[in-house]
Amino acid sequence: MGSAAPRHTFGTPDQIAVMVDLQAFVERQTAEHLERRKLWFPNELLSADAHDIEAADADLAEVREAARGLPDTIRVALALNLLTEEGLPHFHRLIATHLGNESPWSTWNNMWTAEEDRHGCAMRDYCRDARIFNMGALEKMQYHYIEAGFNPDWQQDPYRLLAYTSMQEKATQVAHANTGRTCGKYEPRIQRILAHIAGDESRHYAFYRACFGGILERDPNNALYSLLKVMPALAMPGHNMPGYDHMSDVVRRAEIYGPRNYQAIVEELLEHWQIGAMTGLSASGCEYQDKLMKIPARLARMADYLDGKAVGSRDFSFDFIYNRVITI
Repeated sequence: MGSAAPRHTFGTPDQIAVMVDLQAFVERQTAEHLERRKLWFPNELLSADAHDIEAADADLAEVREAARGLPDTIRVALALNLLTEEGLPHFHRLIATHLGNESPWSTWNNMWTAEEDRHGCAMRDYCRDARIFNMGALEKMQYHYIEAGFNPDWQQDPYRLLAYTSMQEKATQVAHANTGRTCGKYEPRIQRILAHIAGDESRHYAFYRACFGGILERDPNNALYSLLKVMPALAMPGHNMPGYDHMSDVVRRAEIYGPRNYQAIVEELLEHWQIGAMTGLSASGCEYQDKLMKIPARLARMADYLDGKAVGSRDFSFDFIYNRVITI
């Protein structure tokens, strides 16, 4: 394990020592993840094999006919979820940069990337085959998102990366699961696809949550500081895309994903990590602890404010649904 230390170049000397000490724990968590997962592939959910084309075409015709009934609010949610998944290159880079390329962290990162890569593939295959978008418009959004980069201000702090991924994986799981349940009454195939993706996100969430828990045990005061820098406002990967705020507003108004969901995620993590019960902290650590425990109430006030602003309906329009007007 000692030879891996120089590979962690991001973080203070104390943080690097913690990340190296955590490597055996990461290996165990990775092994447990492999035991829990059920590896699946996009082609199992929507086949594009060369044989039995006639049956496949008939199946696809059924999917397309059912997908015609998807409301535009659901289409916006699917677009937002797909674009989020297609941001995978940013996250592989961030994890490799913060955690190194030659350690148990990189073993996890490569496997996690391979698993996550299927998500964008499965959703894109479905959306393209079901003909639910102006795909050219959506592809341009994806291109500009990837080209713009995603560089959160984490101050070269590896703890913040693991705090962020804990919350972001859970947020993605909730968004996919809620979108899938809403889709189910119209088109069951995409519900099945999203259920597979949400299952993966749940297992990824468990990994990152456990790893940040390991940091809290080893370096509690600094871990609380890092968590406090990330938890109050989770910037989702595509937040810099043109139209992102309007898409998020549609999804919030449709009660698929919004601030109250994020509040529930924060409450779940504070409870799981037992942040309020931590003892033996420094004076600064106690201050961070107190501020963290006040975040749910702050998020609730923010959700109330947004709900108050949203009284009455509003019109939205997006080129990836041919500029049809959504009133919600």
